[in-house]
Amino acid sequence: MLYTEMVTAPAVIHGDRDRLLGYTPEEHPVALQLGGSDPAQLAEATRIAADYGYDEINLNVGCPSDRVQSGSFGAVLMERPGLVADCVAAMIAASPVEVTVKCRIGVDEQDPEQVLPEFLRIVSDAGVTRFTIHARKAWLQGLSPKENRDIPPLDYPLVHRMKAVFPGLDLSINGGVTTLDEAEAHLAAGMDGVMIGRAAYHTPADVLLEADRRIFGETGPAPTAHQVAEAMLPYIEAHIAGGGRLNQITRHMLGLFAGRPGARHWKRILSEEAHKDGAGPEVVERALSAVLQFAA
Repeated sequence: MLYTEMVTAPAVIHGDRDRLLGYTPEEHPVALQLGGSDPAQLAEATRIAADYGYDEINLNVGCPSDRVQSGSFGAVLMERPGLVADCVAAMIAASPVEVTVKCRIGVDEQDPEQVLPEFLRIVSDAGVTRFTIHARKAWLQGLSPKENRDIPPLDYPLVHRMKAVFPGLDLSINGGVTTLDEAEAHLAAGMDGVMIGRAAYHTPADVLLEADRRIFGETGPAPTAHQVAEAMLPYIEAHIAGGGRLNQITRHMLGLFAGRPGARHWKRILSEEAHKDGAGPEVVERALSAVLQFAA
C-alpha cells in the first residue's frame, strides 16, 4: 500500500483539492495521510477525500516539524491521546473506508513503556484497529525533523511487545528499515506489516522489485528496473499531455538504478535534460539506453 505525504485538514478543505488529492488508478491501493487536531475539520477532510476513492485515511501522529507543532498536530499529539481519540472517532463516522493512525513511541521526556500502550488503548477504544508505529521517540525540542528521523534510538523490541499486549490490533512497524531481509525479520517477530519510507524512495529497486514475490508469495520472475522504467513511459506521456513537465516525474526516478551498473549515466541524463522545455519520454529512453550500454 502506498501512503501520500501528509496533507493538513485545512488544506484539503480550503486548497486546490485536485492538486492535493489527485492520483492515478495505478497507485491503488493508496492511503491519504492527514494532519490535524480539530475533529470537525478532520471529519470534513475525510468526507472530501472519500470522494477521491482513497483506500484508507490515515491520521499522522508522528511528524515532528516545527510547523506541525505550532499547528498542534503531528507528534505533539502523542501527549494528548484523548484528543486523538476524539479526532479518529469523528473521522470514522465520516469515512466509508478504514481510518488508521501512524504514531511514534513517545515524545521528549515521555516513557515509551508507559505512553505507547496507553496511547494504543485509548485510541483503539475510539475505533481504530490498525496502527503504524515509528519505533523512535520524537524530540520536539532540540532536534530538526531530519534529525528526528535518525538520531533518537530505535526501539524495535518495544513495538514487537505491543503486538503481544494488543493481539487484536493490526500493528505495522516503521523506522530504519532498509531491506526486505529486515522487513521479513519484523514479520517473523509477529508484526502485521512493515512500512518502508526513505529506502523505498532512494533505492526502490533494492526494496520493491522482489517484494511481491518474497513478501506476498507471488510466483514468476520479479520485474527488472529496466522493465519498470519502460512501464513508466505511458504514464509520462499522459502526464505531459495533461500539461505536466517531465522532471516532475523523473526527479522521483533518479534512484531507480542506484547501486547498479549505469546508475551514474541514468542520473546524469535525467538531471541535465528532464527540466528542459519540451523534454519528453525520449529523454528517459535515452537514459535507459545509456544504462543498457553500460551494463552490457
